[in-house]
Amino acid sequence: MSEAAPPSPQRPPFGWYTAVARRPVAHNTRALGYALRSIYYASPAHGLLLRGGAPRVIAGMPIDPWPGDAARGRAIIGGTFTFAGRIVRVTPPTQGAGPGMALWSPASAAPDWLAALHEFGWLRDLRVAGGEPARETARRLVADWIARHQRWKRMPWRPDILAARISAWITSADVILQGAEPAFERDFFNSLARQGRHLLRGGAGGLSGARLLTVLKGQVFAAAALFGGGWRLKRTLARLAHELERQVLGDGGHIERSPAQQFAVLRDLVDIRAVLLAGGHDVPDMVQRSIDRMAPMLRFFRHGDGGLALFNDSGEGEAWLIDMVLTRSEAPGKPLTGALHSGFERVAVNRTLLICDMGAPPPPGARDHTFAGTLSFEMSVGKERLVVNCGGGPGLGAQWRQALRATAAHSTLTLADTNSTEILEAPGRGSEIGKHPVNVTRKRSEAEGSTWLDASHDGYLCGFGLIHRRRLWIAAGGEEVRGEDHLYPPGRESEKSSAATGDDKAERRLWPWRVGRPRSFSVRFHLHPGVTASLVQEGGTVLLRLPSGAGWRFRAEGGNVSVDDSIYVGTGDMRRASQIVVSGGVTATGPRPGATLRWAFTRLKDKT
Repeated sequence: MSEAAPPSPQRPPFGWYTAVARRPVAHNTRALGYALRSIYYASPAHGLLLRGGAPRVIAGMPIDPWPGDAARGRAIIGGTFTFAGRIVRVTPPTQGAGPGMALWSPASAAPDWLAALHEFGWLRDLRVAGGEPARETARRLVADWIARHQRWKRMPWRPDILAARISAWITSADVILQGAEPAFERDFFNSLARQGRHLLRGGAGGLSGARLLTVLKGQVFAAAALFGGGWRLKRTLARLAHELERQVLGDGGHIERSPAQQFAVLRDLVDIRAVLLAGGHDVPDMVQRSIDRMAPMLRFFRHGDGGLALFNDSGEGEAWLIDMVLTRSEAPGKPLTGALHSGFERVAVNRTLLICDMGAPPPPGARDHTFAGTLSFEMSVGKERLVVNCGGGPGLGAQWRQALRATAAHSTLTLADTNSTEILEAPGRGSEIGKHPVNVTRKRSEAEGSTWLDASHDGYLCGFGLIHRRRLWIAAGGEEVRGEDHLYPPGRESEKSSAATGDDKAERRLWPWRVGRPRSFSVRFHLHPGVTASLVQEGGTVLLRLPSGAGWRFRAEGGNVSVDDSIYVGTGDMRRASQIVVSGGVTATGPRPGATLRWAFTRLKDKT
């Protein structure tokens, strides 16, 4: 990978059409229904029906517990807005005038930037910046948004963005309203009431997964804090309980299998519980049970530095903020070693930690954050990361996002430069996957302090006729990690006999390419930017040095070893890094078709 330009993503024919077609029928039906209702939402008639009484106070107003960024708040006061890695500068707001549409619809703004802007989560940055200039800026920006977005518009009123904005306005009302004129206060509550009515009536607009839970959170905030609870809150909580039953798995993992979404959903549930308690409402058992189950699973995904593992569109996050969410969850459960339902394994031996993705992609309707990283793993030693995935997150652009979703951006095996999960992008419609691993097996065994992990997936069966099997062994002291990667056709014994007898038809059934044509594989081990890698002259061995000075040695048999460039976006910024690549050929004929690679990481006792 190059830092200047991403590799060309795979673009299957009619990819966006296929992505939509492969979504569940119910999901497409809800999305189509929302599209049809949008025609009505844009009409003056809908605006008239949103009128009604507005509260003058927020019932049981919860105080926003999450800290903001004072430096970013001061930048906003000066007219600089930074979201999702993009900076937009506008003329600083002056008395009686807002920034205008140059802010709300800047030219060439990325969707992630616009979403963060219209969600108003940055109000907490103004809170911590403090002082009358911050409060005045908040009022002017809110007043300008109200003046320009009083009627429904597709992006600013998208259900998840609308829900996040309602939550932000409610929890920041003390900052917005302090010292406000009566006219502004009246407009503020009228707009909140209009937005709340639309959100409670309009549904989720075909959204699913974590974004649907964000919508439900906004509905809970609107029903409890604006409309006093009642039947609106009861109905919303029933929907929330139903969705949590579907999205929170038996081991506490979230259905999207993303550490970042695990964090986001748990944080939303903690906020929902807080607003219910602040308003004197009962907290549903399903909400409390979900918090109790999800907190240990969030701990499961943490490395020794406190950040998250980089699976399925995740970044490291901020360790102190993860600590804060876990503290406020009040759920002290310890992380599991194996997450049966989520499909991950965790092995911690002394200071060595492995977190492995050994599960199938999530079901339809929960694939917005799915990456093609089946059987990838990450490894850390104490507070230092050694083997990583490249990571993900917002603000990277469509091309880079597609490249980071590829199997080659993960520490696993790639066959013929092809993703094990076919990634399909549907512009404006979310994302879906095509051909993907269906049968993913895994087994864990322990003996005398050592641990074996044995897993396989069939993501390369369709098109290549091969199974990928990965075996990992961690020594009792954590000083050595060994691995084996195998490629083989299903039914090896029958395949072997057909090859030995020259049964060409049987051979062609197992191998979809011309008999005898070689195929290549690459096994990648992406390294954290803090790790330096030196290829030993005779090849086959790489010496690794961690920032602390601790040394590890990598060895491999069954392929050619090289050290290539890589990138790392785990911290949000794109950083140069290295990767160990072991490449080789796949044999299509003979008594042992397929390929076998053996490798090992061994700790060096002497730092020098």
